[in-house]
Amino acid sequence: MNQAHYPVTFSIDYPDRTLNRLTTFFRVIVAVPILFILGAITAGAWDSSPGVGSSFGVAGSAGVLLLGPLLMIVFRQKYPRWWFDWNLEVQRFSNRVGAYLALMDDRYPSTDDQQSVHLDVSYPDARHDLNRWLPIVKWVLAIPHYVVLVVLNIAMVFAVVAAWIAILFTGRYPSGLFAFVEGVLRWNNRVAGYAFMLVTDQYPPFRLAP
Repeated sequence: MNQAHYPVTFSIDYPDRTLNRLTTFFRVIVAVPILFILGAITAGAWDSSPGVGSSFGVAGSAGVLLLGPLLMIVFRQKYPRWWFDWNLEVQRFSNRVGAYLALMDDRYPSTDDQQSVHLDVSYPDARHDLNRWLPIVKWVLAIPHYVVLVVLNIAMVFAVVAAWIAILFTGRYPSGLFAFVEGVLRWNNRVAGYAFMLVTDQYPPFRLAP
C-alpha cells in the first residue's frame, strides 16, 4: 500500500563498508569540536527566538527560528525564504552531527555538504498552504508525538550503544539497528517541521518508515 508523501523527508545512506573502529570508540570525544560549533549556532538562535532541542538525534532544533516565522504567518501570511533556508540548513547540520554521534557515518560532519544525511523540506506557500492561526497551537497538537518520541529516543540510545559494540567487533553497523535509528530521527524531523519549523499543516504520521 502506498503511503502518503509527507513534506519533510529524511534518509541516511547505509554505510555498507567497514567503519573506523578507532573513531567509533572515541566518538563522543572526537565530536567535541563540531559540537562546539553547533552549540554556537544554536545558542545564537536562542537569542532571537525560542525553539526546541527535541532529542539526542536532532539536538540542533534549538537553533530553529520559531517566533519570527510564526508572527509573519499569523499577521502577514508570509514565510520569508531566508528564515526557511536558515531553519532548513540548521536542521541539516544538526542531523549530520546527530548521525555522526549515532555512529551512522564515520566521516566528520560537514558544515555545508549533505554527505550521507538527506533532509528535504518543501517550501510552503504561506498564503495558500498554511492556516494562519494554526502555528499558535501546533506545539500543543504535537503533544502525542512528544510522548511517543520520549520512549523512542530512549530506545534509540540503547540501539546506538548496541551498534557501538557491534562496530567495535565487526566494523559494521547492523542494518536492523540502523533502520530503527534512522526511523526515529525521521520521526523527530517530521515533528520539528510541523511544530517548530512551521512548514506544513499536515499532521506528522505515527511511523518510522518513509
